[in-house]
Amino acid sequence: MLDKKGDVDNLISLILNGIEEVKGLDIQLLDLREIENTACDYFIICNGTSNTHVNAVVGSIQKIVSKTIQDKPWHVEGSENGEWVLLDYVNVVVHVFQKHIREYYDIESLWGDAKVTAITSPSN
Repeated sequence: MLDKKGDVDNLISLILNGIEEVKGLDIQLLDLREIENTACDYFIICNGTSNTHVNAVVGSIQKIVSKTIQDKPWHVEGSENGEWVLLDYVNVVVHVFQKHIREYYDIESLWGDAKVTAITSPSN
């Protein structure tokens, strides 16, 4: 489990690299540390264009994180249908959506008090 700030920053950077590697879209980092009673410190949210793309993003994240820091998610949910996959790295939870599912659940609004950082890919 990650507990040092540098470790969490490194994990976030690796996750973002994994998303960008396969052209995940509309990446946002939500900092939840100032909100009471949250289950984690950060959400990373992005979307793909299809269930295949969503699963490619998830696979890329897992491969890069595993290869670089030998860490794997504590829990993975939703990979069967590829509409909304959640990767739980304890301090950092990654949500990879198909666009219409992301718009429907709008979790960015549910966490409206979070500090949101839009991540722009080098290719944008």
